[in-house]
Amino acid sequence: MEKEIKQLKKDLEQAIAKVNDVKSLNDLRVHYLGKKGKITGLKEMLKELSVEDKKTAGKLFNDFRQEATDLIEEKEINLKRKALDEQLITEKIDPTLGATEIKTGSIHPLDRTIKEVLDLFVSMGYDVVTGPEIESDEYNFARLNLPKDHPARDMQDSLYVATDYLLRTQTSPTQVRTMEENKAKGPIRMIAPGKVYRKDDDDATHSHQFMQIEALVVDENINLGHLKGTLELMVQTLFGKERKIRFRPSYFPFTEPSLEVDVSCFRCDGEGCSFCKESGWLEILGAGMVHPAVLEMSGYDKEKYSGFAFGLGVERLAMLKYGINDIRQFYQNHLHFLELFERIDKEGHK
Repeated sequence: MEKEIKQLKKDLEQAIAKVNDVKSLNDLRVHYLGKKGKITGLKEMLKELSVEDKKTAGKLFNDFRQEATDLIEEKEINLKRKALDEQLITEKIDPTLGATEIKTGSIHPLDRTIKEVLDLFVSMGYDVVTGPEIESDEYNFARLNLPKDHPARDMQDSLYVATDYLLRTQTSPTQVRTMEENKAKGPIRMIAPGKVYRKDDDDATHSHQFMQIEALVVDENINLGHLKGTLELMVQTLFGKERKIRFRPSYFPFTEPSLEVDVSCFRCDGEGCSFCKESGWLEILGAGMVHPAVLEMSGYDKEKYSGFAFGLGVERLAMLKYGINDIRQFYQNHLHFLELFERIDKEGHK
């Protein structure tokens, strides 16, 4: 075997010296070290030797195979180094060329709006609470003072997934669950963001899926003054300190009294323009004092506790804040639309 190894080593060294590229070297590697390669084939000769001769020949074979591997790897390193040197010589960089613009992401306008609202309320001690998007009829309607035969159910065209389960039409069930889970029946300050669903046809102002944020405060001696002060702070934080709000009577089954809330138009400062339809005001949310029946169904003493709640559509808020006139833009993910908010990030604006 020693004779065969010496001849193979000589042949290998001569073959390696002739190789000029990595591909040819890999072919050579397979030719000598592959499963059917010349060096691998030497193992067949070991079977014909005696036990004593196998020890000596086996060591010679293993040493040669390792030496062949090292020779090929050394050649590969040299070839790659040579190729890199040639590349550095032939390829030149022009430092005067403009850099390629790197596209970066930005916070989506809905996430931006949600974060701004949540940051404000968390700073005032509110807890952020979430709930299931598939909700029972009991929590979505009955516990909110809407029994089976209540006509107000027609106000919300629902998407049922089973007889008594539906995609929630509002985030209000989260308020009910929070009151119910508060075993001590003590004060609550909570805010609940999340997706809601209605059987609506999608157009510029409607979507079958949209985002809501609802807030609830329950404590002793809570009144409309607390609600107004809270909403004024939120509106002025989002739209500017000069903004004013007004209440208009409305109806929601789970609040009494119920109110629609308007903010003075930030385009015309309340003077009247096409944006606010010459009224000077823009509707932003619904609110009211928690209905005593809702408190009672959640285990609260309606004689001792009162509360306020409000709910706003995030898309509505973002459309007003950023001057967006089509709700569908939030969900189409067109790059030119999202780039507008990338510029807002770079310029440091809210």
